[in-house]
Amino acid sequence: MIKKEILEIKKLFRMEDCCLTRICGCYVDYEKTKKLEFKETFLALPEEEGFKYLKLFKKALSGTLGRNLQNVDFPLAEETEGGRQHFLYQVRESQLKDEELLDQMYDRIIETYPFGENYLILMIHGLYDVPGKATDGTTMEDASDIVYEFVLGCVCPVALSKPGLCYNEENNHIEDRSRDWLVGEPMTGFLFPAFNGRQADIHSMLYYSKKAADLQPEFVENMFGCPAPVDAATQKEIFNAVIQDTLGEDCNYETVRVIHDNLQEMIIAHEDDPEPLELSGRDVKRLLELSGVPEEKMEHFDREYAETAGEKTSLLADNLTDSRKFSIKTPDITIQVSPECAGLIETRVIDGRKCLVIAVDDRVEVNGMPVQGI
Repeated sequence: MIKKEILEIKKLFRMEDCCLTRICGCYVDYEKTKKLEFKETFLALPEEEGFKYLKLFKKALSGTLGRNLQNVDFPLAEETEGGRQHFLYQVRESQLKDEELLDQMYDRIIETYPFGENYLILMIHGLYDVPGKATDGTTMEDASDIVYEFVLGCVCPVALSKPGLCYNEENNHIEDRSRDWLVGEPMTGFLFPAFNGRQADIHSMLYYSKKAADLQPEFVENMFGCPAPVDAATQKEIFNAVIQDTLGEDCNYETVRVIHDNLQEMIIAHEDDPEPLELSGRDVKRLLELSGVPEEKMEHFDREYAETAGEKTSLLADNLTDSRKFSIKTPDITIQVSPECAGLIETRVIDGRKCLVIAVDDRVEVNGMPVQGI
């Protein structure tokens, strides 16, 4: 799914013209015991309650594509009878009305989800009449000939509210506040099937993780049977390892800075694209060549990339560099500048010592105080 498609589905989660048909849930305690199960027609919920549920489901479609939100494809083996994609397909087809399938869904999540505290499993079913699009991109509400049927599930933590004092209006008294078990924002979620090309794609789903640095790969593999997506931090580690292995002793400040400068330019050139910029091994190789890495250093690049990242692994450009800051660290100090100012920092040997040299003008402040004589 691309950003526009995610936004289109996210806009469905509203009380006006609601296309959501049914909501189900299961409250699980820290011992993995089902404490409560419920199922309701969504529009039968009290309005305020419905708004709060909608807010949770919207959160499961939020974040950055390629970081919190991941497009995940099912292996063909999971689409046969008994496979995990086939099971999700049955759940969707049941419109969350089959109690046995729902119990199996809850049991599978409880068995595979790595969380040792209380949580709430929520499921929603929806039917969306997809409006047609005119050639100029405008929406034609009366030209719908596609119905997108979906289920969205999420797992929300449930924790005691913080202790405190409150005002009791009835007694006109300040007193100890009762602590309640509060449902928090989703930690994990999934939309099945994916909404690709503005229609259902039963071979894929959209996966959400609140923590971009921890996509819970074991849960993705065990619950859905899909290869786990590589999280942003791991992608950056892979990219850095590839550069270090390729450059060897020539992995110096200037070369690394130029590589990141060129990477930033690539990101800017593709910032209007509907999908995040992905770099294959071939793209990373081209980036290094563009950055002036000598030909002899590139002789074994393909093999080293395959060994480090995997031959078919692609890396999201936004995960490999920070567009807001360029950081230099030593054991004792950290220097951070905006990427466009990275060229102001040079490396030099002064009196036999390796030094970082920063070009400055007359405006220098120390702890907010202007100083002279630098």
